[in-house]
Amino acid sequence: MKNVVVIGAGFGGLALAIRLQSAGIQTTIIESRDKPGGRAYYWERDGFTFDGGPTVITDPACLEELWQLTGHSMADDVQLDPVSPFYRLNWADGTNFDYTNDDTLLRSQIERLHPGDWAGYQKFLEYSAGVFREGYEKLGHVAFLDFASMIKAAPALAKYQAWRSVYSIVSGFVKSEKLREALSFHTLLVGGNPMTTSAIYALIHKLERDGGVWFARGGTNRLVAGMVAHFERLGGTMRLGDPVTAIETLGDRATGVATQSGWRMDVDAVAANSDIMHTYRDLLSTSRSAQRTRARLERKSYSPSLFVVHFGIKGSWPGIPHHMILFGPRYKGLLSDIYDHGVLSEDFSLYLHHPTVTDPALAPEGHSTFYALAPVPHRGKFPVDWAEVGPILEKRILDEVGRRLIPDIHERIVTKFSYAPSDFETDLNAHLGSAFSLEPVLTQSAYFRVHNRDDAIPNLFFVGAGTHPGAGIPGVVGSAKATARLMLEG
Repeated sequence: MKNVVVIGAGFGGLALAIRLQSAGIQTTIIESRDKPGGRAYYWERDGFTFDGGPTVITDPACLEELWQLTGHSMADDVQLDPVSPFYRLNWADGTNFDYTNDDTLLRSQIERLHPGDWAGYQKFLEYSAGVFREGYEKLGHVAFLDFASMIKAAPALAKYQAWRSVYSIVSGFVKSEKLREALSFHTLLVGGNPMTTSAIYALIHKLERDGGVWFARGGTNRLVAGMVAHFERLGGTMRLGDPVTAIETLGDRATGVATQSGWRMDVDAVAANSDIMHTYRDLLSTSRSAQRTRARLERKSYSPSLFVVHFGIKGSWPGIPHHMILFGPRYKGLLSDIYDHGVLSEDFSLYLHHPTVTDPALAPEGHSTFYALAPVPHRGKFPVDWAEVGPILEKRILDEVGRRLIPDIHERIVTKFSYAPSDFETDLNAHLGSAFSLEPVLTQSAYFRVHNRDDAIPNLFFVGAGTHPGAGIPGVVGSAKATARLMLEG
């Protein structure tokens, strides 16, 4: 294998390309947008820098490994700053909970919520450590290409009752409803409903406890830029602003890649970091086997979308931490509206990102950068005109942030814009506008997810949120490790 094309410059595509280039394989990344990053896109407006996401960086060691492959250091290209608390959780009744790995602080807060829950939390932490060991350390970067590989993993999955939901497992350890929400909301950050997502995802708690939560100085976009700089330092090629229109095949082989501009390239292998449905439906439209896979993928369930309000405001807000979760009055009911009923509820929960409390340079002096994110149903469940609905939801979200944190928010806004499910669909070719690809339920995990190597086209590979192990930076970087091993070992 001498010549490889990676389609898409998201975290998964970049991580895979770095691994291939580090191994001496000439690798070209083709990205449809004008900047690399995929979902980690960014905008500069009126002196403010707005990251599209993801903004929560965990397990920095999995990123550092990409530089260590060739004896380099990530610190040469990227500065990571620790974030503390990891998140502040805020409920509608005014209760705050600072989620951290400081046991003294945690204990006082947990006992304030429910005096007996500290012991239960310790047991949950043991459980989380177990699923972290089995689900992340052992299986997080291993490809599941056949059912036999799933059978081998089954005893560990059974031991930790992987068929149960994260919320169900958490509820068995602690009594406080607020603490149950605090220990289960993490699945939402990778597109999963805490009420249905496999308990294996409780490993996220251990991942954060041990590795911390980090932020790239200058924004997540600087982590992307650092990865690009390292990839190009190794001799890799990046082609921006030229969408791939076809993966060419002959029989059971991928033979080339063609783009919108008319450029094409013969390849020994193709790795797709592009949306899985877009890849099978559109880029492989002439492949019969791919169209059979497309038909199967259409029947699967997809994660919700997001509605994100970016805003730059006057003033600095040292009392608002870097990451906040603003819970609404309902938890189970709201999740059911989003995942099951496809309803845009009157109430909502928000993730509030406030990067200027860590890095003031992301806004003009005396100003702050924020975004407020609300999970919403994907376009298959909620097919509305977002040009009409968006401005209404934007105002409601800003009103809620104002009511709970910044009373005169509307008077302080210097610049603002929103990013809707229709934008995920248009900009990222995301099927149904889903923000996280396939929903991470047990029946769509590991072997039941899109395989890292196509079953019928052996030199076609996949990386990113739609493959094992799933969404989130550690997930897609893990998928790159699994896919690179397949490509390098043949």
